[in-house]
Amino acid sequence: MLEIKFSGRGGQGVVVASQILGLAFFKAGKYPQCYSLFGGERRGAPLVSFLRVDQKKILLKCEIRQPKELVCFDDSLVDPREVKDKLVPDGRILINTRRPPEAFRELREFNLGFIDAAAVSQAVGLKQIINTVMLGAYCRLTGHLKLDHLLEAVAEFAPAKKEANIEAARRAFESVES
Repeated sequence: MLEIKFSGRGGQGVVVASQILGLAFFKAGKYPQCYSLFGGERRGAPLVSFLRVDQKKILLKCEIRQPKELVCFDDSLVDPREVKDKLVPDGRILINTRRPPEAFRELREFNLGFIDAAAVSQAVGLKQIINTVMLGAYCRLTGHLKLDHLLEAVAEFAPAKKEANIEAARRAFESVES
C-alpha cells in the first residue's frame, strides 16, 4: 500500500491536490482513500492531507503515521528532523522551492524532487495556484501514474481554468528536478 502525506498552507490547494491525485489513481484502476486534518484554519495556516492507494479495497481507517512519500507545498514547513522521524527510510519527497537543492542536504538520504511551482503556475496564468503543478511534478518524480490519468482527473476536478491547470501539470511533469 502506498501512503502519501501532503503538507502546505491553507489556500495553496493541498486538500484539492490530494483529492485530484486520488481520482487519478482511481482512473488508473487503483483504490484510493483520501482524508485531511485541519480545523478552522485561515488562509496561510499549516495543514496536512493524506492519501492511501492500493491494488485492492482499503479497509484501514487510521491515521498515516509513516508515509512513503511527502509532497510539500511550502519549503518553510520542511523540518529535517521531523521528516527523518516520520518518513519511511528511502522515502520520496517533492518540495516546492526556489532554493537550490543544496539547501536540503540534510535530507539526502531520501529521494528528493524539486520544483518552483509558483514560476510554472504564473507562466500559465494561474497566479499562485500550485496544486496541479505539484501533481504534474509528482507524477514525473514517482512514475506511479501515467500523465494522461492525471490530466484526465485535473480536467474533471479543476473548479476553474481547466486548460491552464492541465497545462500547468504538463509543464511541471517536464520540468521537475531530482
